[in-house]
Amino acid sequence: MSILLLALVSLIVGTLIGCVGVGGILLIPALAVFSGLTTHMSMATALFSFIFTGVVGTWLYQRKGSIDWGITIPVCLGAVFFGYLGAMVNSHMNAVYLNIALACIIIFAGIYTYRPYTGKGLMAAEGGTRGKRLALFTIGAAVGFGSGLTGVGGPVLSVPMMVILGFAPLTAIATSQVIQIVAAVSGTIGNLKFGGIDFTTGMWVTAVELVGVAIGAYIAHCSGAKRLRTIVAVVCIVVGGFILLKSLIALA
Repeated sequence: MSILLLALVSLIVGTLIGCVGVGGILLIPALAVFSGLTTHMSMATALFSFIFTGVVGTWLYQRKGSIDWGITIPVCLGAVFFGYLGAMVNSHMNAVYLNIALACIIIFAGIYTYRPYTGKGLMAAEGGTRGKRLALFTIGAAVGFGSGLTGVGGPVLSVPMMVILGFAPLTAIATSQVIQIVAAVSGTIGNLKFGGIDFTTGMWVTAVELVGVAIGAYIAHCSGAKRLRTIVAVVCIVVGGFILLKSLIALA
């Protein structure tokens, strides 16, 4: 029964990743509860699986021409430098307080995302100015560090941040498919040195997730921008609330 429940959660997580990029955080407690892994090992194993969901998601979105590489590359460069650092810090500290702050940011982002999309924002303008590239790099740095530190995966941070800054939802979600590869690889390298990964569980869970990613990508490309923003907002609020509740319970 535990294996079936973990498989169901993995399918849901994969679908959310493929559809809105956000949702990987749900896999961590599922691994802890249904497979008996420690919290740190659950984080490391989940992050390992996101390498492969990212590869498949990137392929599916690139086929549709949805990835803007001029936006994606600077974000990924920031993530690759800071994902390893986050995993290193994770091995030496309790991340509960950071998770509480992270949850509040994600919930706020979800609420903010409900605003009608206007195409305007600090970084939504066309062109590749130096300031814009630096800002994108900074987003990637925050995403990479947060991913390595908490195991939540890059999209849970990159999607709401990019939508808030004015990028179209589909652009943010497409970028998140690539950044999860970079953040997950960088964090996993750190986990191989500072933590532990259950490769046996990780591989079959990943296989189930990939089915969900294909389903989610199909849903994303069949939905309009308004509907995608609504989905992003709802998922951010639910996931942020989940992280907050989990962190408060850990403090109790």
